[in-house]
Amino acid sequence: MKFACQNRTKCHCVGRSINFMITSLTEAGDIKATIAVLEFIISSAAKYSVDGQSLSSELQQLGLPKEHAVTLCKCYEDKQGELQEKLKAQSMRLSRLAGMAWRVDYILSSSVLLEVNEPSVQLKLNVQDGMTSEVRPVSFTMTNGQLHVMLMELKQALKMMDDIC
Repeated sequence: MKFACQNRTKCHCVGRSINFMITSLTEAGDIKATIAVLEFIISSAAKYSVDGQSLSSELQQLGLPKEHAVTLCKCYEDKQGELQEKLKAQSMRLSRLAGMAWRVDYILSSSVLLEVNEPSVQLKLNVQDGMTSEVRPVSFTMTNGQLHVMLMELKQALKMMDDIC
């Protein structure tokens, strides 16, 4: 239990994979279940800033033997600050706009219509994923009317967000 707790808290803080030396002690299904439970308990306790004594008491009330609860809480208290920092860094990771390029084309005609005579706006947004920091391009074309509608809706959304703050 102590080995599993230390391994799980270290991996959760540092973001490394799990040391599977414990596999010689028990079956793979039991290991996976134990790791999932430990991760849930430890991350939930860190998320809600539970102190070690309260965590130990709650675990014992749920039926965990005292020596296991004390071991788990010792590991938790040793890494609580690091765990909370890691959880903060992972929370509310939204995509963000990393860059943008635009172009206006004036379409004179097309293969369908002989005469179009209206502008077309092409936007290329570089969107950065919040979790992986991977940037991917999103390109689309819109008419002048669609651009005005999008601009109006973005202004309304910005005003609503400003009103909240």
